[in-house]
Amino acid sequence: MQEKPPSFTIKHWNHDDQPREKLLNKGKMALSDAELVAILIGSGNRDESAVALSKRILAHTNNNLSALGKLSLKQLISFKGIGEAKAITILAALELGRRRRGEEALERKQITSSRSVYELMQPVIGELEHEEFWIIYLNNSNKVLQKNQLSKGGITGTLVDVRLVLKTALEVGATGLILSHNHPSGTLKPSEADKQITQKLKTAAESLDIKVLDHLIITEKAYFSFADEILL
Repeated sequence: MQEKPPSFTIKHWNHDDQPREKLLNKGKMALSDAELVAILIGSGNRDESAVALSKRILAHTNNNLSALGKLSLKQLISFKGIGEAKAITILAALELGRRRRGEEALERKQITSSRSVYELMQPVIGELEHEEFWIIYLNNSNKVLQKNQLSKGGITGTLVDVRLVLKTALEVGATGLILSHNHPSGTLKPSEADKQITQKLKTAAESLDIKVLDHLIITEKAYFSFADEILL
């Protein structure tokens, strides 16, 4: 008779190895990243516990949660012990974390520097694998009224609908605009198209007494500000 494989569900672990119990007794801050991921997936595979499996997945991303969040469903399922349901749970949890960061930045609302723009927009576009161009609409106190995606994909002048930008600005009562787009390549150097779009929107907005205050190029960990570099 074939011996039944040992169970690796959390409830069968030694008490000291149970991250749920650890969270209850010591609080969430006491748990490692691997233990938090283990709670999400609930069980490991025939050869390793959920914590061991979680450590292996994190090691694949150099223990970087941001890199973990970029893994696709297919990539997560490639790990033995991670099925579709577990992969979806991991992706959903990391997406909630990303959105929370975005909301925390939006709660500050008032733009006081290029850094505050970066903190607002990095959770939105900083980790994307494609380019997106966004407009932030501000009132005369530099408080965020609205932020809208203007285009998705490669950035060219033909994709910028100046009339739509200004129409929205008038509708929300904006007196200032901040342009923002990401460079998935990680480069922070503005292209000629970036400069042309900035000038195009600046010239058009000035006719309505609306100022283009800045244009940020955003990557995962850094940014380039046209205002800081005196390119406006």
